[in-house]
Amino acid sequence: MNARTAPHADQPLVNADTVVRSARTVIATEAAAIRALEARVDAAFVTACQMILQCKGRVVVSGMGKSGHIARKVAATLASTGTPSFFVHPGEASHGDLGMIQPDDILLAISYSGETDELLFILPAIKRQGIPLISITGNPKSSLANQAEVNLDANVTCEACPHGLAPTASTTAALVMGDALAVALLEARGFTSDDFARSHPAGSLGRRLLLRISDVMHSGADVPRVSLGASLSEALVEMTRKHLGMTAVVDAEDRLLGVFTDGDLRRALDDEGVDLRGATVAQLMTRGPKTIGPDKLAGEAAQVMERHGIHSLLVADDDGRVVGALNIHDLLRARVV
Repeated sequence: MNARTAPHADQPLVNADTVVRSARTVIATEAAAIRALEARVDAAFVTACQMILQCKGRVVVSGMGKSGHIARKVAATLASTGTPSFFVHPGEASHGDLGMIQPDDILLAISYSGETDELLFILPAIKRQGIPLISITGNPKSSLANQAEVNLDANVTCEACPHGLAPTASTTAALVMGDALAVALLEARGFTSDDFARSHPAGSLGRRLLLRISDVMHSGADVPRVSLGASLSEALVEMTRKHLGMTAVVDAEDRLLGVFTDGDLRRALDDEGVDLRGATVAQLMTRGPKTIGPDKLAGEAAQVMERHGIHSLLVADDDGRVVGALNIHDLLRARVV
């Protein structure tokens, strides 16, 4: 049963100026801690990157308490940006999970004090296996830093907590140092947006970066097309049957000559000089329409539509032959936009 604690009658109301000042102080304190890290990206940072790039196994990230939460996030960021990585809880490691760490791996240990018992307890076993150790600490003279091949200094002048107790600026600094490692390694590996998308296939980012035009377009008999000599009524019948608000106008070899759209029809209706009964689609079509290739990303189709204020696109191959068609509703169904 969930209990909800009622406020005491004598509990003071929140003072808006006080809470705003407090929040801004926290942000300024943590921002200053991050700025101070720039000067510490030095030879030790380069060595850490070289060690990880040369690692034949995985980067095992570990930390306790709040540093453990940061370690989990750093491991996830490394893994999603091309550096195989996972988190191991240091307390669980001494009760069997140490077997998850193999000789080809490398250990990245995060501890602000550098004296976390659970981390120090597993170091002898790590050393016996010859596993390299990189540490992120706030004390370069700590036990953890001294046992590491390289230590990254994430020291902060003060915590954002007014009592100097709750890890705030220190955990932010450790997180940023971990992110700096991940991005530096990403660039060193030549990790691309396509590589990133393969690690995120289920999200909207993955759909934008992986889904191709050929995956969402209408093809074959579902593509609206008429010949250059087709009448206006024939073009309208084809548009109605295919439900894309347009039809391609092609030659005998399916090469694109033009497009006839709902917009072209409205303009023809407004033009008193057009004989609608006798008009051919060749007289009313738009020549040189926008097209896209089947191997392009679906997200690029959305950009083309937005840039030119259109809602449909014909898909053409390198020889100018019509191979597909799509409209904005196809992109919406694919959750590309």
